[in-house]
Amino acid sequence: MKKAFYSAFDFLLFSNIFMALCAVTQALVTFHLIDAKPDYRVLGLLFSSTLGIYNFSILLSKPKQPDASPYRRVRWFFSHYRLMVTFTMISLLSLIPLFFLLSMESRILLVFLAVLSFCYSLPLFTVGEHKFGLRNIPGLKPFLITLVWTLSCVLLPILEAQDQHLADVSTRDITILIAKRFLFIGALTVPFDIRDLFQDKQFGLKTIAVAWGEKNAYLFCQLLLTGYIVLLFMFRNEGFNPDFWALTLTVVLTGWLIFKSAWKKNEYYYFFYLDGVLILQYVILAIFGFAFESR
Repeated sequence: MKKAFYSAFDFLLFSNIFMALCAVTQALVTFHLIDAKPDYRVLGLLFSSTLGIYNFSILLSKPKQPDASPYRRVRWFFSHYRLMVTFTMISLLSLIPLFFLLSMESRILLVFLAVLSFCYSLPLFTVGEHKFGLRNIPGLKPFLITLVWTLSCVLLPILEAQDQHLADVSTRDITILIAKRFLFIGALTVPFDIRDLFQDKQFGLKTIAVAWGEKNAYLFCQLLLTGYIVLLFMFRNEGFNPDFWALTLTVVLTGWLIFKSAWKKNEYYYFFYLDGVLILQYVILAIFGFAFESR
């Protein structure tokens, strides 16, 4: 029974299905905060694109001996190579009909995000004999990941909600929502750089952890989360409502999980607990909202 549980758990985490669910729930957070009904076309597109792009990125970075990798995720992924290739192809192909179901503004945004996502992994640039992608440019790796996630999970749902007349969000509120989510997701990307500190040094990736050191990187995470709380406090349109307390609790919990994390932690800590905060944020919002309505 225990073995079956861990097999299913590994499949959920290392196939990137869990990460795709994180993207879906972050879009649900946006729909909740703008008081709009969820658009299932957006949710489907985010699930498929996240699953496809994350798997595509791993396939591109296949090591020479994946079965000898120090990372359990890499060993699992390439031991199920054919299945993962199938998943990736189905996910990316399913984006075609979903893409054309969305508004023109959303399509333009998605093309921009697709270019960023593929340029992140593909070695498109050459200096001498060295080929590199956008992720190799110093400091750009966490910024690009955060930017793509923020625009996908905040701006895309808002564009579709407005196009369907499900919500009317001012430019000011859109900017604040994007800024807060950028700080929140940005804080979550840095611990993964800290975990990969030694590997990134070997590959010449100038991440925040490599450039500033492990201790300063952790402090930077807490600074980002502090900035989130400051924005949350300054721009509370409806006062100290359930959403305010739910988001504050999520940020405090995230700060604690980041503080407890270290590069020596096992991969489940990062791919379940830290990434899981993206799902937990929506769960806490829903619980607080339900508790408030039932009073």
